[in-house]
Amino acid sequence: MEKTYEQNTYTLQEDENLGTVKIADDVVAMIAGLAATEVEGVSAMAGNISNELLSKMGVKNLAKGVKVEVLGKKVRTELALIIEYGYNIPVVSQKVQGKVKTTIETMTGLEVSDVDVRIAGVNMGKDK
Repeated sequence: MEKTYEQNTYTLQEDENLGTVKIADDVVAMIAGLAATEVEGVSAMAGNISNELLSKMGVKNLAKGVKVEVLGKKVRTELALIIEYGYNIPVVSQKVQGKVKTTIETMTGLEVSDVDVRIAGVNMGKDK
C-alpha cells in the first residue's frame, strides 16, 4: 500500500485551454531554504529534533527551518538560521530577507509579504 499524505497546494495559473499549474507549500519552503543558504554568512538552516535526526541518517530535508503560509497569492515565510561566527547578524539577515523574497517571487509569481528571520545559533567552526 502506498503511503499518501496531504500537501497544501496553491493554484499559480489556470488556463482553460492548457490546464492548471499548482504548487505545494513544501516546494515554496524548499525554495526559501535554498535561497537562504546561498547567502554568505549563513551556515545552515536550523530545524527541529526530528529534522536533525533525519539529516544524521543521510536524509536531506530542504525545507528544514522554514515555515511558509500562503494566503491567496501572498506568502509569509519564517526562517530559522545558523549564522557563521564573525558575520554581522543584521546585515546577513537583511540579505537573506531580500534573497528569499526575490527568489520566491521570481520562481512562483507569488507575492512575498513577510520574511521573518530567527537566529537559532552561531556556528563557531572547527578552527575557533
